[in-house]
Amino acid sequence: MTKAMINTVTISKSDISSGGMKSYKQEDDSIILITRDDDEFRAFDGKCPHAGADLGNGLRCGNRVVCPWHHASFDTRDGSLLEPIATEGLTQYELISDGDNVTVDTSAQINKSTDNDQLTDTHTIIVGGGGAGFMTANQLRHGGYGGKITLISKEDTAPYNRPLLSKAFLAGNMAEDKLLLGGAAWAKDNDIELRLNQTVSEVLPNEATIVIENENGTSERETADFLVVATGASPSIPPITGADIDGVYTLRSMADAKLIKAASHDQRVVIIGTGFIGMEVASALAQADTTASITVIGQDDRVMGNIVSETVSNALIKLHEEKGINFVFDATVNEITKIDRQADQDEDNEAFSHVGGVTLASGEHIDADIVVLGTGVSPRTEILNEVNDPDGVQVDDHLQLRDGVYALGDIAKASNQMGRMRIEHWRVALQHGMVTAAAILGDDNVDSLEARIPFFWTMQYGKSLRYSGHAETPEHNILFGTPDTLDYIEYYFDDDSENTRASAASTLGRDKELVAFSELLRRGHAPTRAQLNAGFDIIEQAQVLSR
Repeated sequence: MTKAMINTVTISKSDISSGGMKSYKQEDDSIILITRDDDEFRAFDGKCPHAGADLGNGLRCGNRVVCPWHHASFDTRDGSLLEPIATEGLTQYELISDGDNVTVDTSAQINKSTDNDQLTDTHTIIVGGGGAGFMTANQLRHGGYGGKITLISKEDTAPYNRPLLSKAFLAGNMAEDKLLLGGAAWAKDNDIELRLNQTVSEVLPNEATIVIENENGTSERETADFLVVATGASPSIPPITGADIDGVYTLRSMADAKLIKAASHDQRVVIIGTGFIGMEVASALAQADTTASITVIGQDDRVMGNIVSETVSNALIKLHEEKGINFVFDATVNEITKIDRQADQDEDNEAFSHVGGVTLASGEHIDADIVVLGTGVSPRTEILNEVNDPDGVQVDDHLQLRDGVYALGDIAKASNQMGRMRIEHWRVALQHGMVTAAAILGDDNVDSLEARIPFFWTMQYGKSLRYSGHAETPEHNILFGTPDTLDYIEYYFDDDSENTRASAASTLGRDKELVAFSELLRRGHAPTRAQLNAGFDIIEQAQVLSR
């Protein structure tokens, strides 16, 4: 039983079994999470600091509490962050044991502050203000780094949550200031020199040196004790005639999102690409309800075809069509056509070219006022002197390229538990930041990349499809549930053998099962096809193996 009082909650010890956890929602909408190990009870803020999920609805596996939504993981012993997507750990509260009950006092927090007394005479330069760069700086400070940190970004905005551009900002569901990582005062509060609107033209790894271009055409060099290169990726522009005319957009940055948001009002929008970015843009613009029409063009016969099966793809298409999205499949865009318009505000009244539509290889023409290219990205490795590899930068298990020089995020071809690969997902970028900061600090308590697995999610019309692991193809699959009702989990394999272990899974609506699969995959015990077909209890097994 529970009894809510001001700043306190009292529960019966028998409510929670050893090795378990339970959350208690309070009248002020706060949540208290209590864990138990034998006779040891601990209390934490029960809302995931990333998006507010009730952690009690997640899964406890050994000393890990895993968020049901985006798989952030926290240590049951002190609430510390073990795995992003969250960027901070849980607040821990004091509690009092009194016979058969424990009482939690949420006004009494356990102080976990760290003295910044390590490497005080060193300078770390971080190139790139995305997730990997932010997380490196953030974890360095929270891990006790006392040296100087300089974060350099080409953008005019402090580090922000890039995935939410297409998931929330474009839809009008989240204001710009809510996207800032760590809040508006993050850099100041953490004594980080944030240098925006600066272009790094070259990185010299052997010298741990960068070259910065100034607006006046001059350049300057800076050398660091630790150099972190996290330059991210740039949108890939397909060789389509007219891709460079006014009215053609890509979505990668805050500036891009603002342009698309402003330009799409009362306009006929064509989106080229049926990957998760293309589908998220379609969803966001449909939710904003400001466009005249939205048409999505894909080269294949389904959406997200390299990720989910045809059955799941069809369910997503149905979801979009119910919201008014038009699809053209098995289509190749030959040209983005242009029309000449008069520039009303131009004193010389000169004509300018603007999007008029797209012409397909079939000869069909689709009228459009703006075109959004969702055609993938390419790693920005061009500034890395002598290591410009189009498939990513080869780094070691700690993301190190040279002694004291690290390459991470979208540009890094690094090892994880699934093998060596380059992955363009937000959580992976944050994982890289955690690992890099730990490497600089010499902290062996933080899991290496080889102990981690990839995870991403896509949000469309408020429905979150989540994917854990990595599969080359979705064709070798087992599907449970009904995607049409947005209630399924699908497992992916490298082949059709009964004894092959699943390497990835996706879900809508079966979050605990995906968390359990992720934990089993992380520990090297992913289920086989035969086990799943025989009714394998994946949640129970994940908990058993973690005890």
